[in-house]
Amino acid sequence: MIERARIKLSPWQQAAVAVGSAVGALLDPRRADLIAALGETTGKPAFERVLERMRRSPEGRAVLLERPRVISAKVGHAWDLPENTFGAAYARFMGSRNFSPDDRPPVRFMDTDELAYVAMRAREVHDVWHTLFGLPTNLIGESALKVIEFEQMHLPMCLLSVVGGTSRFNAKQRKLFFQHYFPWAVKAGFQCTDLMCVYYEQHFHEDLEDVRRKWGVIPAPTAPK
Repeated sequence: MIERARIKLSPWQQAAVAVGSAVGALLDPRRADLIAALGETTGKPAFERVLERMRRSPEGRAVLLERPRVISAKVGHAWDLPENTFGAAYARFMGSRNFSPDDRPPVRFMDTDELAYVAMRAREVHDVWHTLFGLPTNLIGESALKVIEFEQMHLPMCLLSVVGGTSRFNAKQRKLFFQHYFPWAVKAGFQCTDLMCVYYEQHFHEDLEDVRRKWGVIPAPTAPK
């Protein structure tokens, strides 16, 4: 179940929350709660389009019907899977960074349960996408993944995050990102399947390279020395 403590906002309130969240997130990109609020208050049309695509996809419909959650109680078995599997790669990614699947903030500003679930799903599969694309969690890696997320979901928040992230680059990071990671991310985001329509938990037992090939995922290239 998705938390029901959601807040109904007037258009003016929604605009105020969006502006405040955007300013706060630019000042402190580590504030996941502000980034989440920005995504929700500016992303309703994009989430509605994602919802319609999921309804048209057999696997996406299964996700909407069963509403799986990427939380410890549901994905903990990934830590026990064979080393070559997609699930084990996800577990290594999370464990090596001391991340918990339970750390995502709740959805507060979506109008319906179904849209709230889609927003929560997008939030919870973020680290799954990190695993699939082989991206680090540093500023360059997060910015590259936001490019892919924008191409997949067209959320304004993703574009704003790229602008905010790249504004914090030093000269060396900026050159590396725009010459190396940005072109790859544009290609990778367009080439892969509709990633919001994938029931990832049903594929955790499969070989990581097999699922990458099946979904058209191009792993991040090795940064030049």
